[in-house]
Amino acid sequence: MPDPKKLRADANALVAELLQRLGGEGVHELEVKRGPLRVRVSKEGAPPARVAPPAIGSTTVAAEAPAGTDYPTVNAPLTGIFYRSPSPQAPAFIQVGSQVNQGDVIGLIEAMKLFNEIRATASGKVRRIIVESGQLVRARQPIIELEP
Repeated sequence: MPDPKKLRADANALVAELLQRLGGEGVHELEVKRGPLRVRVSKEGAPPARVAPPAIGSTTVAAEAPAGTDYPTVNAPLTGIFYRSPSPQAPAFIQVGSQVNQGDVIGLIEAMKLFNEIRATASGKVRRIIVESGQLVRARQPIIELEP
């Protein structure tokens, strides 16, 4: 069994090296595996390089909205599981055709066992709900599409 202090020191050295390399132009994400260590670093706002296929029994990754739509969207502010209602028995915060104002709660995202209210960033009528309840959403992924 490896010495925990040596393992921690190796991990810290590896992270420092990756962060230095990440400072280069055109580099957005790095991942290195050395022995039992696996470290991945990315610049803030960088798109993920790849998405691993979901394991059996896990939630599926929601498809992103098709490019080129002229309608404004409300996007996920963080990565997590999206819920359309506060509990399974409660009605959804919004439906297609609902009128929302900027600041209205449109759903919840569970991240790190905390539920975060997702608020509309624009006003309008809900044209389309892109993400279903219980699906994994990525940060900046469209959740709903609005008609102004």
